[in-house]
Amino acid sequence: MRIDKFLANQNIGSRSQVKQYIKKGMISVNGTVCKSPEQKIDENTDLISYNGTIIGYQKHHYYMLNKPAGCVSATNDNLHTTVLDLLKGSVPVKSLFPVGRLDIDTEGLLLITDDGELSHNLLSPSRHVAKTYFARINGLVTKEHIKAFKDGLDIGDDKPTKPGTLVIKSANPDTSTSEILLTITEGRYHQVKRSFEVLGMKVTYLKRLSMGNLALDEALAPGEFRELTETELQALVRK
Repeated sequence: MRIDKFLANQNIGSRSQVKQYIKKGMISVNGTVCKSPEQKIDENTDLISYNGTIIGYQKHHYYMLNKPAGCVSATNDNLHTTVLDLLKGSVPVKSLFPVGRLDIDTEGLLLITDDGELSHNLLSPSRHVAKTYFARINGLVTKEHIKAFKDGLDIGDDKPTKPGTLVIKSANPDTSTSEILLTITEGRYHQVKRSFEVLGMKVTYLKRLSMGNLALDEALAPGEFRELTETELQALVRK
């Protein structure tokens, strides 16, 4: 692999920035100052350093994003800000993509990566990966609705939804509003909103809190992101 590509992939900088680092003598390979951005290296065995710090090889990258409303879960869009736009300027985004989609007005946890295998495993219907949402509802949610979600709902698809776990956090008769937690194991189009619609209610706010073993870091403000910790990544892989 070319050293400029390696360093760009490891988020040291863009290709043009890496060339400047090399020109300034800031990059070394096995203790020898690198002279050319075209120098070939073995990323698995060579010791690459930037400003005296060894750069380990990382095949894939994993970022937790607290997706804000008004942002689309796509790699590019001519009309709206994309989730990748939020990362641009901080990390190379060329090979990154969101794992699944959140509606434009839905907030919360979104995993962004370049690991296609992990993405497939998390999204595959056969894996039944659980996703938990917090929602505000225009309507009074009752114990009967808990049973309805547990039994599965006909939302107009070929099959009813798989059983979901509904928890009522609050229900206010004066305003006819509720706050709930809902855990589902599918990812149908607008599934949460459509499920409450068939029950005669409307979702007015929706936020994803977790996906599999990965929970949203509440320290992240909407639009902020960070790399997954090794513990978080290993928990996802085990899932």
